[in-house]
Amino acid sequence: MHVISELSQLLFPSRCFGCSVLGPSICSACRSSWHPHYYKTKIDRLTVHSALLYTPTASKIILAAKESGVKGADELLIDAITHVLNKVIPSNSLYRLVPVPSSKASQRRRGRSFVVDLVSQISQQTGIPMIDCLQLSRRVQDQSGLHRDERAINLAGAFSLSSRARGELILIDDVVTTGATLREAARAVNSQGFQAVGSVTAITACVAQRLR
Repeated sequence: MHVISELSQLLFPSRCFGCSVLGPSICSACRSSWHPHYYKTKIDRLTVHSALLYTPTASKIILAAKESGVKGADELLIDAITHVLNKVIPSNSLYRLVPVPSSKASQRRRGRSFVVDLVSQISQQTGIPMIDCLQLSRRVQDQSGLHRDERAINLAGAFSLSSRARGELILIDDVVTTGATLREAARAVNSQGFQAVGSVTAITACVAQRLR
């Protein structure tokens, strides 16, 4: 079996999805740099709890999960978000996980709503219910090429609730860079009578270093 594995690597070499070096799907260096800690960030009145800083390696891991559907990258993000949930969510609570959805165009391109898919798996693992109640109610631009103010304008009024929700709601996203997405998601939640949960407003896998 070991010989077959080595032959497979010669014929179909894989690359680390964190640094693109030939070898395992994630090399030991990138795996060791993806080590969940705990970061607490204030964005206006939002409190965001995150597991890791958004480094170049973290960016590549998120892209591998989001754009290429790499299962190993998905698992790293799920572990990071679950790590934070275990730190800040008390047991026997009425919390509900609310994923921040992708645009329809992104869902078609990726074949899934990325964060919704991750949160569905987290919900199954933790037993914390997921409520997929947020939706993009109008077309938005891709955020990657926009600066802070442009992102805020791009997302202003973009989210709405597709269904009613009960319990205390926790917004979940993969990364917070400027806070525009989470700020707008929280506005949509609060605009229809649902209050974001106490000090736990949002949980992300990563947080941009400039927000620290």
